[in-house]
Amino acid sequence: MHNRQGGRGGSGGGGGGERRGVQLSDLDPALTEMSRKVIGCGIEVHKILGPGYEADVYLKALCLELDEEGVSYERDHSFEIDFDGDIVGHTVATLYVGGRFLVEVLARVGEVGAGERNRLRAQLRAADCELGLIVNFGERRLKDGLVRVLNYDKLNPRDDEYEDDDGDEDNSG
Repeated sequence: MHNRQGGRGGSGGGGGGERRGVQLSDLDPALTEMSRKVIGCGIEVHKILGPGYEADVYLKALCLELDEEGVSYERDHSFEIDFDGDIVGHTVATLYVGGRFLVEVLARVGEVGAGERNRLRAQLRAADCELGLIVNFGERRLKDGLVRVLNYDKLNPRDDEYEDDDGDEDNSG
């Protein structure tokens, strides 16, 4: 079996105990401040528009708020997917904020599921970023639609084990 961890696009993550032990306070303060600004912008968008629109409407409004707050970002940023030194594909992040973290925008009723979390976690590995944020504008209260997703490969690099686990993310609010 090839060791695919530690590089861009690696699989798996740290052990179960380590996963639950990672706190936002363990992250770079500049990164957490940037994520707080994005959340604040999301809250402002949700206060004005409320739930019910398509995701693209919220994405455009969020970008306007980010511009107003001076937060740099790239829309639809592509990252290479590395497999043992070979590029096997690309993944496209909805927002790549400040060259530091990823944001996925949703607009549907219901909890953010494992599929969305796994997709963002894979994008985080490809981007070599620690933190991602899913913002689901479809919820009545935005705080119920905010989910932080961590890249455990980046936070707790391990070369000797593979674990296929959904982990516990932080439903912020």
